[in-house]
Amino acid sequence: MQPLHPGESRQFGRYRLIASLGEGGMGRVLLGVSREGRLVAVKQVHPAFAHDPGFRSRFKREVETSRMVSGAYTAAVMDADPDAPLPWLASVFVAGPSLKEAVDAAGPLPLSAVHFLATGLASALAEIHRVGLIHRDLKPSNVLLAADGPRVIDFGIARAAEGDTDITHTGSIIGSPGFMSPEQANGLPLTPASDVFSFGALVVMAATGRAPFAGASTPQTLYNVVHSAPDLTNLHPDLRRLVEPCLAKDPKSRPNTAQILDFLGTVQLTATPWPPAVHTMIERQQAEVRTALALPVPKEPRKRPKWLIPTVAAATAIVIAAATTVVLVNRDDNPAAASVSPPPPDPLSPAALRRVDPCKLLGPDSLPKSGPLEPGQADDLFAGCAFHFKKDPKQMVILLLSTTLYGKKGEPTKVGSMDAIQYHNSSECGLTVANPATPGFGIDVSVPETGQDTCSIVLEGMTAVLAKLRGNPEPYPNVEKTLRQADLCRPDLKKPLQDAANSALTSEFSGLNECTWRGKKDYSATASQLSDPKFLDGQKTKVGNSYLITEQDADRCYLRWLFPPYEPGWQGVLSVSSTVDIAATGGKNCDSARRVLDVFVNAVKPRG
Repeated sequence: MQPLHPGESRQFGRYRLIASLGEGGMGRVLLGVSREGRLVAVKQVHPAFAHDPGFRSRFKREVETSRMVSGAYTAAVMDADPDAPLPWLASVFVAGPSLKEAVDAAGPLPLSAVHFLATGLASALAEIHRVGLIHRDLKPSNVLLAADGPRVIDFGIARAAEGDTDITHTGSIIGSPGFMSPEQANGLPLTPASDVFSFGALVVMAATGRAPFAGASTPQTLYNVVHSAPDLTNLHPDLRRLVEPCLAKDPKSRPNTAQILDFLGTVQLTATPWPPAVHTMIERQQAEVRTALALPVPKEPRKRPKWLIPTVAAATAIVIAAATTVVLVNRDDNPAAASVSPPPPDPLSPAALRRVDPCKLLGPDSLPKSGPLEPGQADDLFAGCAFHFKKDPKQMVILLLSTTLYGKKGEPTKVGSMDAIQYHNSSECGLTVANPATPGFGIDVSVPETGQDTCSIVLEGMTAVLAKLRGNPEPYPNVEKTLRQADLCRPDLKKPLQDAANSALTSEFSGLNECTWRGKKDYSATASQLSDPKFLDGQKTKVGNSYLITEQDADRCYLRWLFPPYEPGWQGVLSVSSTVDIAATGGKNCDSARRVLDVFVNAVKPRG
């Protein structure tokens, strides 16, 4: 990620630009933020394409089709302007390295990660082909590895650059030689099977670190694609059975995406699907984004309006212009008046959700179809609430503002434009909406099964909750005096925590008020609140006007710091646990955990 060039425009349509993400064959990619606070990747095409009317018409057509693509493993196209002086499109920003960058930095992926990658790629291609698109340029740099899975980008856009244009002449092709299909290399008409060939080549590259048709030169590589057998040396037998039919020279001999997904079967989701080095790259980019967002917004150079330039023939206009100039100069002299307001925060971001009172997200009349509700009762004290129906107190709506998606079973669906998973069994019906601000986590609404149409209640409840969150949700009372706002994964905590642990650490978001720091020892930190400390086991030691509770066994140390009560009966609790071999530390397995706890205590003290 690089800063923007001096004097470069900071605005594309409704998106404020904050950094440069890179440059490819078709144009430059910039990081932008919408007025609603959502991050986007803005691709601005090269000026040479902009002069070709044929390109513009194809670009417009392909973008319109691309916007129909959805799914968990694609970066959705959100906006575009094919008629701009330099056409551009905006897609959902994905924090993570490309497959090429990941393999270059960390080497070939392990078998489990390749299986996860292949499943995501096949799912993405199935969605792309569903709307009638062919990707045409599926290559390692067009696959991003996010914390919760791969994302395919730039689907269908390569089509706009093909044809008889100023850039590509009749018979020429757009694509990457090592990953294009034989029919694409020969300039023949393409079908979705062309993407399946590219898929097979990508899987080989991810598993071995090399493309299966790589040659000493581009002509040699293209010759290998068309005529030679793929190099599958050292490829795992399971992967060989997957990719060999995908790399058939005859498109009709290749499987389709449904057959590939049947072959791959079920994926075992984990919190860290990629090698540690890849997750470190993801975290680094996320930190760079946070830094870029925190920078002050530079003021665009103010252009003097032409109507302010006085002419001799318009004496009256001089008087008007002079008066107007005074107003404009006075505004420039007032920095507050001339400053650009920062975009509003993402209402689904962890920082925003931590402030919300979940029990105020649904009121008595929030579900007119399902019936009036009683006031909410805290279920999970930080992120959840239960709402009972007045007509039947046994029936309720249960809300969780943050729940993990890993291992979540159900049917993929949509709530508005948001990906979701719906689950229904003998005990409950529920809906979990994937939160774009917290990959791997979502917002969940469920209703215990009563024999009625519980799933319609769930949908009405989720729609009402999301609308309230995007509107003006009520904050938790005296939120500054609690630990609800504690961000235990804050980047500025990394250095002091590493000093305390005497180890390099990486953080992993585990919930709105939970974070796991991994290193030689793993540390899990949780901020919570409780009504009565007597329910906590361990040795209790008074420290000033607070208490430290210590509990340890052979391989783990639990520490809990009790802050003074912030209101009668309620205390903030900061918990840190560490996994460590007690024999290796001479019985002092809590020393490191205590130093880590002290860092958190000093960083997240409640006010008042």
